[in-house]
Amino acid sequence: MRWSAARYVTFEAERTRPVYDLLATVPLDTAAYVIDAGCGPGNSTEALIARFPGASILAFDSSAEMCAEARRRLPSARVEQWRVEAWVNTGGGVDLRRPDVILSNAVLQWVPDHAVLLPKLVDRLAPGGVLALQVPDNLAEQSHVFMEEIAAEPEWARLLRFATAARTRIEPAEYYVRLLRPRCSDVFVWRTTYYHELRGGIADVVEWMRGTGLRPFLDPLDEEGRSRFLKAYHRKLETAYAPLDNGSVLFAMPRLFVVAVAANR
Repeated sequence: MRWSAARYVTFEAERTRPVYDLLATVPLDTAAYVIDAGCGPGNSTEALIARFPGASILAFDSSAEMCAEARRRLPSARVEQWRVEAWVNTGGGVDLRRPDVILSNAVLQWVPDHAVLLPKLVDRLAPGGVLALQVPDNLAEQSHVFMEEIAAEPEWARLLRFATAARTRIEPAEYYVRLLRPRCSDVFVWRTTYYHELRGGIADVVEWMRGTGLRPFLDPLDEEGRSRFLKAYHRKLETAYAPLDNGSVLFAMPRLFVVAVAANR
């Protein structure tokens, strides 16, 4: 998928708030080496630097554009281009250090097979290290349901037959506890729904989703097809998001959080 750093940071404050909430729950006072797995444009890396100011940090992302923006934003940071699956299987090339913290902010919903991936991430940690992740858990929200409904219509079904499968569906909280408990001394899981007041109304909902969830649905289309799809999507959103008195809409964003502390092996 093609990622736009400029589009992603349009709602940077709203997208970064969960990172600070997640890091506030990491039960470590200090860390020597930390990983930002899927750093995007560097907003989550900034949060890591603030939380662990003395740590050596490796930030990586699968998108060359996101890596370039993170380097521009944080010129002294170490930023590399990796896919999460490749990094966890190699440990980051020749770097054999075990991190004290692996942060993954709104990334793993795009990575399949959590049953294999998450235990591997925990196994990469130093003893007592922490895997801290959050993922949007919003596939049941109208903002996602509508794009799937449109994609299933005859006009789009052939071109977009793989779009829905791009996202990994998030399991119930119990699944992650059962999965990680054998490797961890503690596993904390919670779900929070953020309600963002988007002052641009429905147009802002569309713009938010164009930066993330709409990508698999728009990328296979040509420019004219994208325009038609977005118009249909906008019309459906108008039936679900009633404007407030000032014209803004309240946009619900449920997120699942996991903080897992690796056992002292």
